[in-house]
Amino acid sequence: MQELNLPPFESKVTQNGENLLIWDVLRRRHVVLTPEEWVRQHVVHYLINHRGYPKGLLSLERGHQYNQRQKRIDLLALDATGQPLLLVECKRPTVPITPAVAHQIATYNLTIGAPLLLLSNGLQHYCWRVDAEKRTNELLGEVPAYDAPHPNPSPLGEGL
Repeated sequence: MQELNLPPFESKVTQNGENLLIWDVLRRRHVVLTPEEWVRQHVVHYLINHRGYPKGLLSLERGHQYNQRQKRIDLLALDATGQPLLLVECKRPTVPITPAVAHQIATYNLTIGAPLLLLSNGLQHYCWRVDAEKRTNELLGEVPAYDAPHPNPSPLGEGL
């Protein structure tokens, strides 16, 4: 487990009736501030401000097909060629990170083919490198910076 200790960021929170809303820099609009959204926004700002991921290469809640079912991934970072680089799954802080939760992101990645996976509930964070050809996973001590050398993406990610 990685202790990211996600740094605070300058959030823009407003009230709309009974709902708190937070400004989403990627979607460029206010979204309902749920516990999972709070984690997602922290991860987004961490990747942009501390790991150098370009905003334009981050995609939130992108739909994809898995087993003929429509699923939504929380966050996907693309490399400079538009191929999947980092797949992120965010859970609210009350959801413990269990093998079943890790299995969920690994299953999504079967069709996406990102070489890096990040799983966070805001309190616990796991990042690992996936080698689809060798069928191995390597737990990493930190989220690699965007400009760090990355392995070649899995051929599964081509054409997304």
